[in-house]
Parts: sequence; structure tokens; C-alpha cells
Amino acid sequence: MLVSISRAIEERDGQLGHGARVSALAEPVALRLGWDRGRVRTLRTAAPLHDIGKVKVRPQVLSKPGPLTAEERAEVQRHPAAGARLVLPLRRYHEALPYVLFHHERWDGGGYPAGLRGRGIPAEARVLAVADSFDAMISERTYRPPLTHQEALAEVERGAGTQFDPVVAELFVEVWAEGWDTWLAQAS
Repeated sequence: MLVSISRAIEERDGQLGHGARVSALAEPVALRLGWDRGRVRTLRTAAPLHDIGKVKVRPQVLSKPGPLTAEERAEVQRHPAAGARLVLPLRRYHEALPYVLFHHERWDGGGYPAGLRGRGIPAEARVLAVADSFDAMISERTYRPPLTHQEALAEVERGAGTQFDPVVAELFVEVWAEGWDTWLAQAS
């Protein structure tokens, strides 16, 4: 049921396949970090659910072509907590909670919803944050054209140590340089 809702949200946002791409982008990094099979399996289940809370964001806000107002930005920033509230009653998906709730936290503490910083952010969310941001950057959005893969990789490198866990960002760029773009093509 949650996966169906996630896909419906992606379709509504014009971002069909985002969850699958984020999963495919995050998995090789998780493997490089030494995650075991069970943890990687959880990643595959949780990554497509990370934006489930967007069901609580008005469609006109998600598809707005220009800058968001402060009120609209606050509405969007509530989606991780809204998603966690949707997932929490379903024991089967409890392992997805760190992905859903904390994927917009920043290494420097400037993220949301809790303002966590550094290693205080669950590792699952730190890995997902890079993959989610990269896919958002290379995807067409109502408010901007997509970046090239190289431009997005440069943004990941620039965000290492501020927006992103520097180790995760470095691994992401390394894996991509080794031909990881084929993983993404398979997920699309």
C-alpha cells in the first residue's frame, strides 16, 4: 500500500521512478560502506518510501513553477514528519523510518525536520540524502531544468562536509566515476 501511494505521489509530481532511482543510486554506496544484505534489503524497501509524506503537501505547491513562499516552504518541510507518521503504525516498515524522517537533514545541522548534524544523523539518511539530491538535480523540475550528471556531481562534491556526509559524498562520486551511471540506466 505505501509503495502504491509513493508511486502515485511521484506521478502527481511528474517524478515517476524517483524512488527506484534513489534506491539504485544509494545501494552501491551502502555496499562500499560495508552494509550487510539485510541492511541493503531495507534500503531497497525504504528508499521508494522516503517522500511518502508529500501526500500531505498540496499539489499546487509541489508543482509550483517559481520560488516558494515561506509558508509553502514550511509545508514542504513538514513532509518528512508527515511520512514518518504514516509509516509508524506499520511495524513491517519501521526500519524505513530513518530514511523517511531524516533524509533532509544536513551534515552541518541546517536541515530539517530536527536540525541533526554530522554523525547524529542516521547513516541510512546520510546515504539517502546524497542519492535523493543527485536524482533531484538531474531530473526536470517545474522550477528549473535538469543539471547534467557532471554538474550534479560537482554539486555533490561542493556539498561534502556542509550538506552531505563527506565520506558518503566522496564514495558517491567515486562509484559514479567507476561506471555507476549504468546502474542508474537500469533503474530508469
